[in-house]
Amino acid sequence: MSATTSGAAAPRGDELAPVSARTLAELLSAGGRPPRPGPWAASMAFGWRAMLKIKHVPEQLFDVTVLPVMLVLMFTHLFGGALAGSPREYIQYLLPGVMVMSVVMTTMYTGIALNNDIDKGVFDRFRTLPVWRPATVVGYLLGDVLRYSIASTVMLTAGLLIGFRPGGGATGVVAGVLLLIVFAFSFSWIGTMFGLLVRDEKTVMGASMTVIFPLNFLSDIFVDPATMPGWLRTLVDHNPVTHVASAVRGLMDGRWPGTEVAWTLGWSAALVAVFGSLTVRLYNRR
Repeated sequence: MSATTSGAAAPRGDELAPVSARTLAELLSAGGRPPRPGPWAASMAFGWRAMLKIKHVPEQLFDVTVLPVMLVLMFTHLFGGALAGSPREYIQYLLPGVMVMSVVMTTMYTGIALNNDIDKGVFDRFRTLPVWRPATVVGYLLGDVLRYSIASTVMLTAGLLIGFRPGGGATGVVAGVLLLIVFAFSFSWIGTMFGLLVRDEKTVMGASMTVIFPLNFLSDIFVDPATMPGWLRTLVDHNPVTHVASAVRGLMDGRWPGTEVAWTLGWSAALVAVFGSLTVRLYNRR
């Protein structure tokens, strides 16, 4: 039976295009756009990017693998006999502090990576994406949590091999490392601020070291503040690195240094509130 005798006329060629276009539009509207990623999803995506950069350039992990081991061995055997009678005794006091020092020193690389992306123009592309604006910076910080974890694990392994014995066992060690990571994440906001504030990565490193260097060495990382002059001890006692080092040392030793833990968490909150706000403000002005 022909189309003319069936009671329905065949559509002409000029009628097919509008029907097809309308059908395509209906299909697209039915599927809808994918949902816009929330702050956490966007931050995790940029954090994954930071970890992929480490995967493709593993040499970036030199500062959290080889350097921590060198610090542990060097300070233990150089100062152990003079300060504690033997390296084995000194490592019990030194290792938690040197672990704090090593992790705090790596926080500058967040700002350096951010500054590199700005210099290459990648950062401008990220700003055009329909995501939560601070996700780019928060992603860097989340990615660097892997650095802090690797540095802590490497230093603990080296310490155990040369005689470190944490009285708090695995629970105390995990608690100390988690507290250190919280502080390092908060302290990294200083580096991100410098990454947005200055023009090149060398200046970021120099500016970060002017903050990190005195905080590390004017602390109780190497010696007990009780042996220091009164004026110096006052500076050391009010140093945030002293609080986190004492807290980590106490947790690994099996004690509960409640005051030091509270100070560490308080400093962490203050660092995020001050330098996090400054970073977001600089980010929005670029």
